[in-house]
Amino acid sequence: MVHARWAVACAVIVGGMILWGLTGCASAPAKVGESAFPASAAESDNSIVLSSLKYRIGPEDVLHVSVWESKELTLDVVVRPDGQISLPLVQDVPAEGLTVEELAAMLRQRFLSFIKDPQVSVIVTQINSSKFYILGSVARPGLYPLRGDLSVLQALSLAGGFTQFASPSKIKIIRINRGTQEVRKVNFNDMINSGEGNYLLKAGDTVVVP
Repeated sequence: MVHARWAVACAVIVGGMILWGLTGCASAPAKVGESAFPASAAESDNSIVLSSLKYRIGPEDVLHVSVWESKELTLDVVVRPDGQISLPLVQDVPAEGLTVEELAAMLRQRFLSFIKDPQVSVIVTQINSSKFYILGSVARPGLYPLRGDLSVLQALSLAGGFTQFASPSKIKIIRINRGTQEVRKVNFNDMINSGEGNYLLKAGDTVVVP
């Protein structure tokens, strides 16, 4: 009797796993995680996509600059609105748009005039430049920090959801791409039902709820 019950239990578990494999993935949103705008031809190249994954420093970011065996040159600095940082000896240094490796290499070159073979490292300790906006008929419109991957639905949740007279079927995502404004319309019901339009936001995006 015990062996028979164990066999039945195993059959139920295996059957459940098979059923999940057939139906669980199909229920996942189809569009979650995709960009709100189609990639350019250049972005289809794997090397370019991989290089774009490196974080680039922006205004208000906090950096820890370390120079080996130099306490005076090891300090935390904030990237100014003009994109520069101020350090002893080298004064103002442009940081905006650079990766930490690129900035460290630039600092090494500048410190060579004062230090023999300087060993420089840069770490981003606070990311304050990545932000997005959500405007219109939401409970808490305004500016929000962009911390890692964030979808449109998650952004709407951060803003407290819709107000009474919102039009959820006419949401717009606005992005500035190389000086050109691009607009993508999304429907809240589609995002809920199929995942269609629940794109990942990028720094500087604006979500508008009419």
